[in-house]
Amino acid sequence: MLDHTDKRILEELVADGRISMKKLGEKVHLTGQATANRVMKLEEEGVIEGYTVCLDHQKTGYPVHAFITIFTKSFDHQPFLSFVETKSLYVVHNYKISGEGCYLMDCRFPSNEELDRFLSEINRYVNYKLSIVISKS
Repeated sequence: MLDHTDKRILEELVADGRISMKKLGEKVHLTGQATANRVMKLEEEGVIEGYTVCLDHQKTGYPVHAFITIFTKSFDHQPFLSFVETKSLYVVHNYKISGEGCYLMDCRFPSNEELDRFLSEINRYVNYKLSIVISKS
């Protein structure tokens, strides 16, 4: 069970994963060492699964952002999942979902042409519904 201080630590880490333990401690009213101990405990318990970097995808060369809802054609999903593993350059996340569709893929592509090639290939395994991100608000 997380207490109020643990929740504050998590809020601050989500806002800035590179914050120093000293500065984080000041924000949550603990010493740097006490804060570091709490963070380590949260990591060990799996509350904090890892740290990440947010990228500007325009500058990294992957400006086309697409969500692809997957509808499997058969009960055997392995051919599709094996295909997805080979496309990790484009597939940011592949979620197994309930509701409309079987999977929801969050993808990034360098161009619409590359997206088109990807969709042609994936259509061998599954049907899909494509949604293109216009802007992020």
